[in-house]
Amino acid sequence: MTNEPAQTNLRLHYTIMCEDVRVEINHKLSLMGIFYAIQVPQLPVTLLKIVILNHWSGEGQFLSEVRILTPDRTQPIAVSAPSPFQVPTNGYADNVTIFANVSFPTAGNYVVQSLINSNVFAEQPLPVTDAHQTESAMTTETIQ
Repeated sequence: MTNEPAQTNLRLHYTIMCEDVRVEINHKLSLMGIFYAIQVPQLPVTLLKIVILNHWSGEGQFLSEVRILTPDRTQPIAVSAPSPFQVPTNGYADNVTIFANVSFPTAGNYVVQSLINSNVFAEQPLPVTDAHQTESAMTTETIQ
């Protein structure tokens, strides 16, 4: 399923994290609830749905996986099954990974990893914060 020479020209243009993705009639994607961080009223928290969208260019056939690791990188909190996709010559491919019921036990910078053919291709931080702790920290800084 791999095409080693083509892998050298594979390029990840962006990774977007959001609450949902819909495919429209014209095959365009509509993204809902785009976020770069997760701020919640209390931790731990379980998100009912989190979607990771990767946009690729290059050429060839690949296996894609996505995982979300704890801030200390010791445990995955979400792992997708390997999913085959193909990037046509002079084209692109969008890879959508949907996770359900993902639990974030503590605040911190979680790590979203995009893997190609079982190797880490790219990483992106996903900050998770407790809104009440952030507010109290800001209040304390203001007082001092």
